[in-house]
Amino acid sequence: MTTLQRCLEFLDHNQIRYAHTGHRVAFTALEVAAAEHLPAAKLAKTVVFFDDRLGYGMAVLAADQMVDLDELRGITGSHHIRLATETEIGRLFRDSELGAMPPIGNLFDLPVYVDQGLAHNAAMAFSAGTHRDVIHMTFVDFRRVVQPKIVTIARKAAGVH
Repeated sequence: MTTLQRCLEFLDHNQIRYAHTGHRVAFTALEVAAAEHLPAAKLAKTVVFFDDRLGYGMAVLAADQMVDLDELRGITGSHHIRLATETEIGRLFRDSELGAMPPIGNLFDLPVYVDQGLAHNAAMAFSAGTHRDVIHMTFVDFRRVVQPKIVTIARKAAGVH
Protein backbone atom coordinates (compact mmCIF):
# COMPACT_ATOMS: atom_id res chain seq x y z
CA MET A 1 0.00 0.00 0.00
CA THR A 2 1.40 3.42 -0.89
CA THR A 3 1.85 6.18 1.64
CA LEU A 4 -0.85 8.17 -0.14
CA GLN A 5 -3.30 5.27 0.24
CA ARG A 6 -2.34 4.89 3.91
CA CYS A 7 -2.93 8.63 4.53
CA LEU A 8 -6.33 8.63 2.87
CA GLU A 9 -7.37 5.44 4.67
CA PHE A 10 -6.21 6.87 8.02
CA LEU A 11 -8.15 10.10 7.49
CA ASP A 12 -11.27 8.27 6.29
CA HIS A 13 -11.10 5.85 9.23
CA ASN A 14 -10.93 8.82 11.63
CA GLN A 15 -13.78 10.59 9.81
CA ILE A 16 -11.65 13.60 8.93
CA ARG A 17 -12.82 16.02 6.25
CA TYR A 18 -10.03 16.71 3.79
CA ALA A 19 -9.35 17.49 0.16
CA HIS A 20 -6.84 15.57 -1.93
CA THR A 21 -5.35 17.56 -4.80
CA GLY A 22 -2.74 16.88 -7.42
CA HIS A 23 -0.32 19.20 -9.19
CA ARG A 24 2.70 19.11 -11.47
CA VAL A 25 5.79 17.49 -9.99
CA ALA A 26 7.31 19.75 -7.32
CA PHE A 27 10.23 18.78 -5.13
CA THR A 28 10.71 21.53 -2.54
CA ALA A 29 8.10 22.73 -0.09
CA LEU A 30 8.14 26.18 -1.68
CA GLU A 31 7.59 24.62 -5.12
CA VAL A 32 4.65 22.61 -3.75
CA ALA A 33 3.13 25.76 -2.21
CA ALA A 34 3.43 27.56 -5.56
CA ALA A 35 1.98 24.58 -7.48
CA GLU A 36 -0.97 24.48 -5.06
CA HIS A 37 -1.41 28.29 -5.15
CA LEU A 38 -0.97 28.46 -1.38
CA PRO A 39 0.92 30.90 0.80
CA ALA A 40 4.08 29.16 2.06
CA ALA A 41 2.87 29.70 5.65
CA LYS A 42 -0.05 27.29 5.04
CA LEU A 43 1.97 24.43 3.56
CA ALA A 44 3.49 22.13 6.16
CA LYS A 45 6.81 20.49 5.46
CA THR A 46 8.09 17.48 7.33
CA VAL A 47 11.69 17.46 8.52
CA VAL A 48 12.89 14.11 9.87
CA PHE A 49 15.45 14.20 12.64
CA PHE A 50 17.39 11.76 14.81
CA ASP A 51 17.60 12.42 18.53
CA ASP A 52 19.98 10.43 20.76
CA ARG A 53 17.24 10.12 23.38
CA LEU A 54 14.05 9.59 21.32
CA GLY A 55 15.31 8.12 18.09
CA TYR A 56 13.65 9.45 14.94
CA GLY A 57 10.97 12.11 14.93
CA MET A 58 9.18 14.61 12.72
CA ALA A 59 9.47 18.37 12.94
CA VAL A 60 6.60 20.02 11.06
CA LEU A 61 6.83 23.65 10.05
CA ALA A 62 5.75 26.10 7.37
CA ALA A 63 7.34 25.78 3.93
CA ASP A 64 9.18 29.09 4.30
CA GLN A 65 10.77 28.17 7.65
CA MET A 66 13.82 26.21 8.81
CA VAL A 67 13.91 23.90 11.79
CA ASP A 68 15.99 25.22 14.68
CA LEU A 69 17.77 22.09 15.89
CA ASP A 70 19.05 23.81 19.04
CA GLU A 71 15.48 24.66 20.06
CA LEU A 72 14.32 21.14 19.24
CA ARG A 73 17.21 19.61 21.21
CA GLY A 74 16.22 21.71 24.23
CA ILE A 75 12.60 20.59 23.92
CA THR A 76 13.43 16.88 23.61
CA GLY A 77 16.10 17.03 26.31
CA SER A 78 18.64 15.23 24.16
CA HIS A 79 22.38 15.74 24.08
CA HIS A 80 22.66 15.36 20.32
CA ILE A 81 20.18 15.92 17.53
CA ARG A 82 20.68 15.94 13.77
CA LEU A 83 18.77 15.78 10.53
CA ALA A 84 18.13 12.26 9.28
CA THR A 85 20.14 11.25 6.23
CA GLU A 86 18.52 10.45 2.89
CA THR A 87 19.36 6.76 3.45
CA GLU A 88 17.63 6.81 6.85
CA ILE A 89 14.60 8.62 5.42
CA GLY A 90 14.38 6.09 2.59
CA ARG A 91 14.42 3.27 5.14
CA LEU A 92 11.79 4.90 7.39
CA PHE A 93 9.42 5.86 4.56
CA ARG A 94 9.80 3.02 2.06
CA ASP A 95 6.51 3.77 0.28
CA SER A 96 7.05 7.55 0.03
CA GLU A 97 9.00 9.48 -2.52
CA LEU A 98 12.06 10.98 -0.85
CA GLY A 99 11.14 14.37 0.58
CA ALA A 100 7.37 13.90 0.32
CA MET A 101 6.68 12.30 3.70
CA PRO A 102 3.37 13.32 5.26
CA PRO A 103 3.48 14.71 8.82
CA ILE A 104 1.22 11.96 10.15
CA GLY A 105 3.57 10.34 12.63
CA ASN A 106 0.90 7.79 13.60
CA LEU A 107 1.49 5.99 10.29
CA PHE A 108 5.19 5.53 11.05
CA ASP A 109 5.26 5.31 14.88
CA LEU A 110 7.15 8.61 15.09
CA PRO A 111 6.62 11.54 17.47
CA VAL A 112 5.53 14.78 15.80
CA TYR A 113 6.59 18.28 16.85
CA VAL A 114 4.67 21.08 15.13
CA ASP A 115 5.90 24.66 15.15
CA GLN A 116 3.42 26.97 16.82
CA GLY A 117 3.48 29.30 13.80
CA LEU A 118 1.89 26.57 11.70
CA ALA A 119 -0.52 25.71 14.52
CA HIS A 120 -2.01 29.23 14.33
CA ASN A 121 -3.42 28.52 10.86
CA ALA A 122 -7.02 27.40 10.53
CA ALA A 123 -6.11 25.18 7.58
CA MET A 124 -3.00 23.39 6.45
CA ALA A 125 -1.80 21.32 3.52
CA PHE A 126 1.00 18.78 3.18
CA SER A 127 2.60 16.37 0.75
CA ALA A 128 1.09 12.92 0.93
CA GLY A 129 3.86 10.56 -0.10
CA THR A 130 4.49 11.80 -3.64
CA HIS A 131 5.78 14.97 -5.28
CA ARG A 132 2.34 15.42 -6.89
CA ASP A 133 -0.24 14.74 -4.14
CA VAL A 134 -1.32 17.10 -1.37
CA ILE A 135 -3.84 16.79 1.43
CA HIS A 136 -5.68 19.87 2.71
CA MET A 137 -7.39 19.81 6.10
CA THR A 138 -8.06 21.91 9.18
CA PHE A 139 -5.34 22.20 11.77
CA VAL A 140 -7.89 21.34 14.48
CA ASP A 141 -8.53 17.96 12.83
CA PHE A 142 -4.80 17.37 12.27
CA ARG A 143 -4.13 18.09 15.93
CA ARG A 144 -6.94 15.79 17.03
CA VAL A 145 -5.80 12.73 15.05
CA VAL A 146 -2.00 13.18 15.08
CA GLN A 147 -1.71 14.61 18.62
CA PRO A 148 1.55 16.48 17.95
CA LYS A 149 3.47 18.49 20.49
CA ILE A 150 3.05 22.20 19.67
CA VAL A 151 6.39 23.95 20.20
CA THR A 152 8.58 26.77 18.92
CA ILE A 153 11.11 25.14 16.59
CA ALA A 154 11.20 27.26 13.43
CA ARG A 155 12.99 30.30 12.12
CA LYS A 156 12.74 32.11 8.80
CA ALA A 157 14.67 30.35 6.06
CA ALA A 158 17.55 32.36 4.62
CA GLY A 159 16.71 34.00 1.32
CA VAL A 160 12.93 33.57 1.73
CA HIS A 161 10.87 36.75 1.87
